[in-house]
Parts: sequence; C-alpha cells; structure tokens
Amino acid sequence: MPNQIPEEVIEEVRKSNDIVDVIGEYVQLKKQGRNFFGLCPFHGENTPSFSVTQEKQIFHCFGCGKGGNVLTFLIEMEDYSFYEALKFLASRSGVNLPETGMNKESSMSEENQNILSAYEWITKLYHHLLRYTKDGKEGYQYFKDRGITDETIDVFQLGFAPNVKDFTAEFLQKKGFHQQILVKAGLLSLNEDNSVTDRFRSRVIFPIRNHLGKSIGFGGRTIGDQEPKYLNSSESELFQKGRILYNFDLAKKHIRKQSEVVLFEGYMDVISAYQAEVKNAVATLGTSLTESQAKLLRRYVDTVTICYDADNAGTEATYKAAVLLQKIGCHVKIANLRENMDPDSFIHEFGATAFKDEVIKASNTFTSFYMQYLKKDFNLSLESDRIQYIESVLKQLAMIESSVEREYYLKEISNEYNVTMESLTQEIQSHRQKMGIGKDKREKNRYTNRAPQFQQTKKLLPAFHNAERQLIAYMLQDTSITDKVQEEIGASFNVDEHKIIATHLYAFYEEGHQADVSMFIETLTDDNLRRLVTEVAMIPVLENISDKEISDYIRIIRAENSSKDSIQALKEEQKLAEQQNDPIKAARIAMEIIELQKQLKKLN
Repeated sequence: MPNQIPEEVIEEVRKSNDIVDVIGEYVQLKKQGRNFFGLCPFHGENTPSFSVTQEKQIFHCFGCGKGGNVLTFLIEMEDYSFYEALKFLASRSGVNLPETGMNKESSMSEENQNILSAYEWITKLYHHLLRYTKDGKEGYQYFKDRGITDETIDVFQLGFAPNVKDFTAEFLQKKGFHQQILVKAGLLSLNEDNSVTDRFRSRVIFPIRNHLGKSIGFGGRTIGDQEPKYLNSSESELFQKGRILYNFDLAKKHIRKQSEVVLFEGYMDVISAYQAEVKNAVATLGTSLTESQAKLLRRYVDTVTICYDADNAGTEATYKAAVLLQKIGCHVKIANLRENMDPDSFIHEFGATAFKDEVIKASNTFTSFYMQYLKKDFNLSLESDRIQYIESVLKQLAMIESSVEREYYLKEISNEYNVTMESLTQEIQSHRQKMGIGKDKREKNRYTNRAPQFQQTKKLLPAFHNAERQLIAYMLQDTSITDKVQEEIGASFNVDEHKIIATHLYAFYEEGHQADVSMFIETLTDDNLRRLVTEVAMIPVLENISDKEISDYIRIIRAENSSKDSIQALKEEQKLAEQQNDPIKAARIAMEIIELQKQLKKLN
C-alpha cells in the first residue's frame, strides 16, 4: 500500500469521510438522480460535467476525465502527497494515525513550509499583543472604536504590530527563521543598506488565510498618519491577491448552507457583516475582482450579491464585477446600499437588522442596477438622449431569456417614458434576431438546477469494446460475476487496459475484499488506470442482471478473440503460401481473411 500505511488505517479514514461532504467543500454539488453534479474544479466549464457517486464513493469528470476516490481528489485538488491527504482526512474525521511506518514527505517546498510556519507564529503573536498586552492597547482601542467585539477579534485573529522596527525580525530569528525567508514572505522590508525593518509596524493586522485556514499574508491598516493607509504582504507563491478571497475559509460553510455569497471590497466590511449575522461574506484584497476569484465563487454558488461602496468608484467596480460574474454563469444581485455609504458605516449607523433587511435582502437585480447605472451617460432631459438611453436598455433586455422578466422591465420603461409596449416589444424582438437568439426558451432554468448534459465527442466504440466496459462495470460491484468471468475468459480481454484492470480485480477479490470501487482504486498505482476504472464505474448498470446477459457479453468478447486468432493464423498461412510460390493458395486464403473481417465488422 502507498507509504506503507496499514490498509485498515487507510480504510478507516476513507470510510469516515463521505466523498460528497468532502468534495462539497470545494464544489457546489446538486443531486441529479442517484449522483451529484457540479462544475469541475480541475478545468474551466460553465455546464456541470463533474459527477460524484455517494454509493460508490468515487468522482469522475466527463469533461477532462479525472476521477478517483476521496483521497485521490485531495491529492489532485491540493497537490498533497498521499500522507498529507490521509492526515487531512484523519484530522477532519477524528481518526488517530499511528506514528510509525509512514513516509511524511510533504508536497510543499521546505521554503514554503517555513513561510507558513513564520506566519503562524507571528499571527498568534500579533493577536496576543492586541488582546492581552499594553503594547497592543492602541490597536485594541481602534477596533473597539469601530464596534468590533472581543469574540469577533478572536474569530478573525485580528492583531497589532508594535511600532518597533525590528520587533518581528528579532522574534522570528529567535525561532530559527532566516532573514531572507522573512523578507520573501513579506513580513520584513529590505532597506537600501541591506538592513531590515518590520513591514507592518504600528498597524492593526488582518490575517489573510487560505481556504484551509492557514495564514499566508497580512493586511495592515495604519492607525496613525503613515502612508499608505492599507498595506498587504508582498506577492509570493503562497500569497497571490488575485486568486484568494478574504474570509473564504470561514465563509465556506455558510455559503454552502445559504447557496449565496455576499461580496465586499474590504476587510472591515466583512468583519462588520459577520457581526451583523451575514456570515456568507468574502472580500477582494484591495483589487478589482479577477476571473480566477469569480470562477472560485461560481464553483460554490449560483448567486452572488455584490455589496460595494455606494459612491462613484464603488458603482463602477460593482458594474465590472457584475459583468464578469454573469459571464462565467452567476446570477448577480446588487445590494441596496444608500448613496455614498459603505457597508461598515451603514451597519455602524443603522444596525445589523437594517443592514440585513434593507440592504442585503432588498438587493436589486442586475438589470435594475444596470438601468440606473446607464443613466449617468445620458442627459435625460433631452429627447435624443432619452431615445438613446431606451435603445441601450433594450439591447440589455434582449439578452434576458425569460419573457416574463423582459416584460416586467419593458413595462417600467413604458410607464416612465410613455412608450407603447407594442413598439418596445417589436424593438426587443428585432435585437434578439440580430443577436441570433432563438425563440423564447420559457424560463430556461436560469435560477434552477439543470440536468447535466455531456457532449458525445468520442467516436463510437466497437461492440466488443463496449461489452468489455459493461462487463467490468458489473465486475466492480459483484464478486460472483467476477468469478464467472475469471473462470470463462480470465484475462483474455481484447483491450490491454481492460486486461490489466481485470487482473488487478481478480487479485483484489482473492485477497478477501468485498466489492468496493473506492477501495479498489486505492490499490492501483497508475493514474490512467484509476481514471479508467472511475469512468467505467460510472456506467449505469442493472441491479439484477441475468446470467444470460453476462454470458452475451462474454460471447461477444470471445468472438472478437476467436476471429482475431483465426485471422492471425490465416495471415501466417498466407505468408507461408507466398514463400512457397503458391499464388492460388495465397489468394484463396486472402479471400477467407476478407470474409472473416467482414463478419467481424458486422459483429461490431
């Protein structure tokens, strides 16, 4: 077994971690029939082709072909070593791992491990200083003045870096960390004279964690007159602002529960929202929303509510973020924040209940927001601008699939600008024709689950190939069928990969194992074989297949084998006839070969 870990330990860990629950922490899964489907986390897609079966405890992507069990998923998703994946799952389910006989090699470089360790130490130190020492008093008071409770300070591990230029450097060097690593980690700043200073001194600290809850960077806000006002850790292999979202690790479970995420611009907005019981909240890290961040959200939810500052800059950022989110398939709502306010100040002034009810729950549709947003480009007191404005809005409305939704907004325009519904509807239809949009698809499941559809891009397989795949699918779930196949054809499958899988499966059952696809995958060391097994295991099978049907599959496989053997034997005879200068016999054999090949083609 991998890493020489006892088989029973691996099985205990695997069986104590339901694959749907584990993958559900990375992908929004929706049940369709007996399986769960979602957007594949391994390749970009807008239509779900990633399938998870709870019964068999395996996953498979019909798009990119990746597949395996819960351990395989984590190894692929997190770039874990086998031991790291096992350790993560053991910790998650409360299973104790033995300390001996394990290769604890990490997939992460030693340098990155040191950086993570340094951030862990300094996160705890800055937090301790803020909460319990005089050195952190001014930082503590800052948060108190902003209405942040001790509980919230602890949840977000907020801290304070004292105004001492070598405080952090000395502390971490005593812990054995080298100065070069700390500069690369963004904890220290390198001066022109090659001396170092603490990057975040005299700032309150917002630890930025990855999706696993590990600190990988800091956001620091000055509480004096330092510039810049906000300062982030420098970019590194571990900390890339465009690929992570603040508070994502804590918000994940709330996002899944509510099937919705609220997107903010700043740390304090998220923290204040958390106190206001809006816990499905994340924020960008001082930059515009990136496509990588948008795709991360799309994997988890269909609906994103954008709650940026209600000033000109915030409105522009909202529009850009909304367009990006819609492009990758999200349903977007815009929070109903009062003009020139930010989320944090609104909560501070009007309270948590008002924020939830009047801002988040009362959010606008993107179309409603866009109609208002567009007005800034026109002087609506002028007739020509009003007409141009209406034309611009109609082009946006033409892209809406739902006829009911289109009519709703057309009535708004009709009432506000005294234009007939008939002319507006005609104009919409004209735009839709120009855009190549077909007839109305009656509420095309825009806000509901859609059954996954997979494009059949692969060529049709021969009958014997399909028979072998189908037979293996049954063998993977029934030992008695495997016994019958082993007795009648052994490893005489026609496809080499099928021969190898069958041989492994015979050995697996002979060791006393019951039918368990997820466990069987763990015995395979070849990634391509693992993928093929998960693909085949996803093939629909009958619960009570008859012996006759199994025999039919075996007959097709045998017939292919027999025909190939006969053709090969005839080809050898033909070669011998040619060597003996007997063209008549060689021609007769050639006709026999052609006839056999025709019969074989008909069979397939």
